[in-house]
Amino acid sequence: MQMFPRVPRHGLKIDQRLFALIEDEIAPGTGVDPDAFWRSLAHIVETLAPENRRLLTQRNEMQRRIDAWHREEKARSIAEQREFLQEIGYLEPPAAACALATTRVDREIAAVAGPQLVVPVDNARYALNAANARWGSLYDALYGTDVIPETEGRTKGDAYNPVRGEAVVAWAAQFLDRVFPLRHRSHREIHTYRLTGRDDSARLEAVDAAGRVTTLQEEGQFRGYALADERLATLLLRHHNLHVELHFDPEHPVGQSHPAGLKDVVLESAITTIQDMEDSVAAVDTDDKVRVYRNWTGIMRGTLEAEFEKNGRTMTRRLRPDRSYTAPDGSELTLPGRSLLLVRNVGLHMYTDAVTTETGQAIPEGFLDALVAGLAALHDLRGDGAGRNSRAGSVYIVKPKLHGSAEVAATVALFAEVEQALGLETNTLKLGVMDEERRTTVNLRNAIAEASARLVFINTGFLDRTGDEIHTAMQAGPMHPKARIREQPWLSAYEDWNVDIGLQAGLAGQAQIGKGMWTMPDEMAGMLRTKLSHPEAGATTAWVPSPTAATLHALHYHRVDVSRIQAELAHRPPASLDSILTPPLMAHQAQTLSAEEIQAELDNNIQGILGYVVHWINEGVGCSKVPDIEGVGLMEDRATLRISSQHVANWLHHGVTDAAQVHATFRRMAAVVDAQNEGRPAYEPLSVNPEDSQAYQAALELVFQGTALPNGYTEPVLHARRRARKNLRELQALGES
Repeated sequence: MQMFPRVPRHGLKIDQRLFALIEDEIAPGTGVDPDAFWRSLAHIVETLAPENRRLLTQRNEMQRRIDAWHREEKARSIAEQREFLQEIGYLEPPAAACALATTRVDREIAAVAGPQLVVPVDNARYALNAANARWGSLYDALYGTDVIPETEGRTKGDAYNPVRGEAVVAWAAQFLDRVFPLRHRSHREIHTYRLTGRDDSARLEAVDAAGRVTTLQEEGQFRGYALADERLATLLLRHHNLHVELHFDPEHPVGQSHPAGLKDVVLESAITTIQDMEDSVAAVDTDDKVRVYRNWTGIMRGTLEAEFEKNGRTMTRRLRPDRSYTAPDGSELTLPGRSLLLVRNVGLHMYTDAVTTETGQAIPEGFLDALVAGLAALHDLRGDGAGRNSRAGSVYIVKPKLHGSAEVAATVALFAEVEQALGLETNTLKLGVMDEERRTTVNLRNAIAEASARLVFINTGFLDRTGDEIHTAMQAGPMHPKARIREQPWLSAYEDWNVDIGLQAGLAGQAQIGKGMWTMPDEMAGMLRTKLSHPEAGATTAWVPSPTAATLHALHYHRVDVSRIQAELAHRPPASLDSILTPPLMAHQAQTLSAEEIQAELDNNIQGILGYVVHWINEGVGCSKVPDIEGVGLMEDRATLRISSQHVANWLHHGVTDAAQVHATFRRMAAVVDAQNEGRPAYEPLSVNPEDSQAYQAALELVFQGTALPNGYTEPVLHARRRARKNLRELQALGES
């Protein structure tokens, strides 16, 4: 492995590449002296690292005691389990009050219910696409997905299909009729949209083929317009705090076929986006972290660009500007052109050697993430960039994998230190708490209380939460198959509990209550049918895997008034804590599962593990669309890997399967994954020489060491194997040279 010089500063040793990034690219223009930055980091490490280590030790000790209790007391009741969890401090006494007191929150978080994208910030093109996904074409989203079935001549094909186009226009007209109804006509019948009294009291009128004039049923939905050569080019409408644009151009191929020249319906889509430094990236060393930090800085400065090839042409992606209109009263109206960006840092359990102590000890990676993310965000707070991210003057940091209120309190203490280091006003750094670990779920009220002046976001992440559920109750018995785990009472109680506690704490109208990811990016018709349940459950946002999915999911927030739903839910009885504490165990696995069912479950899990790990280890791809055992593309990240590996480990531990069957399944599924990746450039097969494949061996370790991995997290194995793979490539390159 190539060794890079280290720069000593204030008791730290800093990789020269990171040192240069701070010195030359991030700090200039912030008003923060680079040397003061490193002095602050040294102070943070000295004062907070012992507590970070203590909290991790506490996690392990609690799990050890839970494991021992389950081994000895498998037949005990839920009431006895609650008593035990209270005794060891896992279940905390409820906080007396947890009322939210966060201020300076952007309206996208406080007042607008809509989709949320999550994107790996290490990929500049993807990061820019997500930031630019604030607005999306409904026509494109319908035309390019399975929402419009490819029947009756409506195939997509290689060229524009006018029959499919007509179906898209008709579908969109139904949406307009439902959300922006006219008094006497359907939007399908309108031949002209026009403005009257434009100077300081513009009014929207719609005219049909017979010259009959109508208006919107709710005229206040008309919010603005834009002209092109004195021709109406854009109408701006608003419903449930979400904007929709109608674009007109009678010369456009689509506009030519529409009587009113309507060429597109553009929806405000990804209201917020999490730029991810954690689960969807594969950042295992300084080189990777520098790329992550450089991209985040470029976004905060408004200068990030990405070049790529498309249809034989070189294209450049940049951040989109804000959008301008004339309001009905004649004033100028500006709306953000980009999604409001949050950034997700790594969890407490991650350490990095990009910076070490004088004795060579790695430091908590989350310390570095928070300080660098805040430093980069100073460019936005100072208004130096091409377009502001936070108009309210805040920096939004999402923190994953927190266990209980003490870890939330430690994060709050870290943010306070970062603010002092960067000269920021207290509570500038806002906190998003991911409710994805069991100990945070059962103590969510206390977690909110610890962060009451900073909290802007809680969500349910059912993927990681399922992985933690399996690991926490690993010794209790064999788990149901994955599909049945989701049908057990604990999951619906967990989803409801998150909303109930959030509403009790006053998050309505002040902070986001979120739901998890739709994992099938090609199954948009299914998403449209299913994901309506998230706003209906009182969630103000939910995760989507792509800009197209954001546009389609935005339709759900037009159908559901989330503020009304939350007001109704605030009066229901809270979800059952006992249900949350009931692990999804099979009572008598031998009587409920056949040998064929066991093998099918192993095939599904192990194919998914290999399909994801091979790209993570060999290519450094942290989030990828992986075909499942049936060939359906699923968005996979470390959360899905955690579930599958923990599930197989659980069945191994309890004798549902054995090592020989698992090894045989790995060998067969390696061939399946290789076949699914056939023709992929530079793909390295798993089945050719598995003993020497870092990816294959990583997959084995995740399963066979699954019971011992702290909290079932996959990072220790993935990072070690990815670094080994990178080192091997460096050695091979040196040999070739």
